[in-house]
Amino acid sequence: MINRITLILLIGFYTGCAQNKKLESTESIRLNQIGYYPQAPKVAIVVNSEATEFYLAKPGSDKKLFTGKLGAPVKSEFSDKTTRKADFSSFTKEGTYVLVVAGLGASYPFEIRRNVHDEVAKASVKGFYFQRMSTTLSEKFAGKWHRPFAHPDDKVLVHASAVSEKRPEGTIITSPKGWYDAGDYNKYIVNSGITVGTMLSAYEDFPEYFNNQNLNIPESENTLPDLLDEVLWNLRWMMTMQDSNDGGVYHKLTNANFDKMVMPDKATNPRYVVQKSTAAALDFAAVMAQATRVLKKFNNQLPGLSDSCLSAATQAWQWALKNPAVEFRQNELNKNFDPDITTGAYGDRDLSDEFIWAACELYATTDDAQYIHHTDILPETKVQLPSWSQVRMLGYYSLVRLKKSLPDDPESLPRLEKVIVQFADDLMKDYEDRSFSMVMGASARDYVWGSTAVAANQSVALLQAYYSTSNRKYVDAALTNLDFILGRNGTGYSFVTGYGDKTPMHPHHRLSIADGVVEPVPGLLSGGPNPGKQDGCQYTSSVADEAFVDDDCSYASNEIAINWNAPLVYLTCVIEALQQRSGYAK
Repeated sequence: MINRITLILLIGFYTGCAQNKKLESTESIRLNQIGYYPQAPKVAIVVNSEATEFYLAKPGSDKKLFTGKLGAPVKSEFSDKTTRKADFSSFTKEGTYVLVVAGLGASYPFEIRRNVHDEVAKASVKGFYFQRMSTTLSEKFAGKWHRPFAHPDDKVLVHASAVSEKRPEGTIITSPKGWYDAGDYNKYIVNSGITVGTMLSAYEDFPEYFNNQNLNIPESENTLPDLLDEVLWNLRWMMTMQDSNDGGVYHKLTNANFDKMVMPDKATNPRYVVQKSTAAALDFAAVMAQATRVLKKFNNQLPGLSDSCLSAATQAWQWALKNPAVEFRQNELNKNFDPDITTGAYGDRDLSDEFIWAACELYATTDDAQYIHHTDILPETKVQLPSWSQVRMLGYYSLVRLKKSLPDDPESLPRLEKVIVQFADDLMKDYEDRSFSMVMGASARDYVWGSTAVAANQSVALLQAYYSTSNRKYVDAALTNLDFILGRNGTGYSFVTGYGDKTPMHPHHRLSIADGVVEPVPGLLSGGPNPGKQDGCQYTSSVADEAFVDDDCSYASNEIAINWNAPLVYLTCVIEALQQRSGYAK
């Protein structure tokens, strides 16, 4: 016979089991797996549930600390799923929590605190350190991802497509340093252009934040900000890609073909600089002009470098004026020159935006209006979100950033601020009514190759509008896309390696695949949903916001790239800088 005490214990045991079962983790609750600022909006999305309420609790506890009503069901823009919004913005107490929906389960744990994204912000910058070539990554700085010296690039061949009078085919040049561009081991000027430009912009906008940031990289003890130390690793390589005889810039430094999935010290195939191009020259000119402004403040630490950057920029600009339409067409190149080159092309048929970006940066640096008088910096064509092939808005950001110090010569300058704000307003249109209540995903067109970078670059644009208006709504909107990147999305993944409970473990990234370490290199932004599925891998979904697979074969959805990490650096670091300045942007 069961006595009264035993019965009470059994009832307690089964009640506890029932409560624990209720709090089992569910992927049907999508939220920022890192967390939220106390005074910022806090939203989670519940997928395919009939529930009407939610509550917050401590992990492992069923005590309700905050209760709320779920929003009305909203049908997905891309599938048959429905979503409900859980808004707990009014809850501001710092701590670690889970969001619980009765009958469904609990979310991944998340934090509410100041500086909640600080570690992600630092990791996004240090991700570039892990991409360095021509160096050893020691355990002191790289931890379990340490690796031996690779790719000295001190014997690079001039490819047949790149010959000039003073550099015939087979000439050996030295072109060390730089970052591995993506999951491969090559270096590309065009993609380096938007990458370095975005990172320099982050520094120009919030120097005080980066001056105090310590990334534990080899240069952390010097008197330069770590961000600039990292940028310099690639900038110095870029300078070696300019032919000093004529000012032209080689399009890329590459193997003839992609390496196998091996560590970089095992990748020893011949390397070439390939054809000079107008896009490379103009992207190079823009970056060098911007670097001139930033590095001028550090002449004591870097004597003469700022002047060298300006000289390189003006030479590249002059080459582009003489060669305004030299496109990089890899297939055509391979018909005429050997060996064939089959690595990333970064070919661009429209060079007008590159002329605008270079002109804006040179004008912003020199105050010489000849640059922007050379081209129509505000044509009638609709502005587009920055990408490696569309860099026009980068020039606008710089001119608006420096508007108080620039001469009032060009009539178009006052209009640029309105263009940026209008662009941001268009991005924000009805975003709170969408199924995931975020700016990202207004249409399926957002889910392209590198969709996470689309989200990050949208947030950069929104933050630029905030600087012009001081309207907090733009920061709130930018945060929705950070939430998207960190888990509030159609896949449930946090797309930053090593940050979140469900993150990519098998990115298309040779370093992460071949190093024998279970966890991938941290701080890298996976490409994200891409219904184009150009890699031919097996995906579980073709839905626009779900077409992602955590498999190293999937270069179309799960590769990393420096031009994707750069806007992540901007977004996470600037959001942190804003909240450190005022608790949360007012």
